[in-house]
Amino acid sequence: MERDKAYRLAGRKHRAHSLNCDAEVLRKRREVRFHVEPAGQSEQALLRLTSVPGLVVERGLRPESLWITYSLADHSLEEVEGLLVSMGFHLDPSFYTRIHNAVIHYCEDTQLRNLRSPERLIKKSNEVYVKAWEHHPHGDHDDTPAELREYK
Repeated sequence: MERDKAYRLAGRKHRAHSLNCDAEVLRKRREVRFHVEPAGQSEQALLRLTSVPGLVVERGLRPESLWITYSLADHSLEEVEGLLVSMGFHLDPSFYTRIHNAVIHYCEDTQLRNLRSPERLIKKSNEVYVKAWEHHPHGDHDDTPAELREYK
């Protein structure tokens, strides 16, 4: 049975492109670290990223870092890093930073995929099949009257 049909029979709403959560769950604050060479990258990136709508950019604790706040509905860390690299900035190539960012990319992608998927039919999944069976034409009906079907 197709998933959309199962959701309709169970009376569930299937919203394919809307995110089913509040805005606070989608708000992310991430640190972006730059390579130490060339110097002053974080200041230039701060000036360029402030013009991007939906991004709040602040200076980081380290001189080569920035704090970026965004909504996952609008941006992702992978997208912001790609934008910085396309502008010519050099991000921190250390193993720790690459692993840390890879985990964040995976988590954000998984969170977005889960939020876009419809609610699960866990507790009442059998109702879907019962309703589908009722609507399906089958030859399992007995025309014998009820009083003759019961053995007395």
